Amino acid sequence: MRILILGGTQFVGRWMAQAAIDAGHQVTLFNRGQSNPHLFTQAEKLTGDRGGDLSALQGRTWDAVIDTSAYFPRHAAASADLLKDSIGLYLFVSSIAVYADFKQSGLHEGSEVGRLDDESVEVVNLKTYGPLKALCEREINRILPDRNVILRPCIVVGPHDNTDRFTWWLHRAAQGGEMFVPGGPEAPFQIIDARDLAAWAVRLLENGQTGTFNAAGLEEPVTLGDTLNAAREISGSDARFTWVSEDFFKTHKVSHWRELPFWLPTWDASYPGYFQIDNRKALAAGLTFRPLRETVADTLAWSQTLPADHAWRAGLTPQREEELLQAWRDFQASA
Repeated sequence: MRILILGGTQFVGRWMAQAAIDAGHQVTLFNRGQSNPHLFTQAEKLTGDRGGDLSALQGRTWDAVIDTSAYFPRHAAASADLLKDSIGLYLFVSSIAVYADFKQSGLHEGSEVGRLDDESVEVVNLKTYGPLKALCEREINRILPDRNVILRPCIVVGPHDNTDRFTWWLHRAAQGGEMFVPGGPEAPFQIIDARDLAAWAVRLLENGQTGTFNAAGLEEPVTLGDTLNAAREISGSDARFTWVSEDFFKTHKVSHWRELPFWLPTWDASYPGYFQIDNRKALAAGLTFRPLRETVADTLAWSQTLPADHAWRAGLTPQREEELLQAWRDFQASA
């Protein structure tokens, strides 16, 4: 197949390109040429900007498109409209964040999606990200009905993850010592390895599959405790996990997404279903997962290639963690 990838050099897009190349397909990358331009010398590279300059795509044909980089409906509509007569299938990487209400578990592909009062907004934040992705889906469905694949992944993890969220937890566990961890080890944790997502996406295109799918893993439930235990065992560290009760956080302010990635306090009734997404449709369509330990081991190995002065985009600084550990000791003593 001839596959065009819009993006293709950062994290999810990078693994999409690798999966397509590994499967023997002819890959064309379209991006600004600013991120990791040295990657994929075997792929054709077209330079442009989906925010305005799509001219490099004109007059060309491909069997399929993989779109990993549309965040605004205007961009999704522009590329879909330009390519509608030049491609077979259009695969769009969306997100489970499209759903309007995470108060319930088992959200499925037909569950209601979020909406914006002002659909022209082009600012991405925690409130707009999901609804903007839903609007991108709407545009692609409008322009390419019955010729699209919409993937809604949960938390995507693995090597080359530039968000640092999953990687920081593993890195911190590998450092050893006492570790501040919120909640309890049984907290549900729903992730998908970017390599599994990418390999499945390519298979869907090969099979001519269409439709919308929750790309949520793993097949068997895992927890934050499982993940941290795997990181400790694989790294051989002496990490000691201090599980901090949620009562502590009612009087001590901690960011439950930036400082403690993926932690969703149970008292926040807005998100109990976030890590309990229904993935049965995706499993029936062939989505498979590598073992959690493999993802942890490979991500840890990659993290060791980061510079020693890497500025973590998520997680606690050592100073902040020690401050919280001491506050937890004081909290327990006063209880």
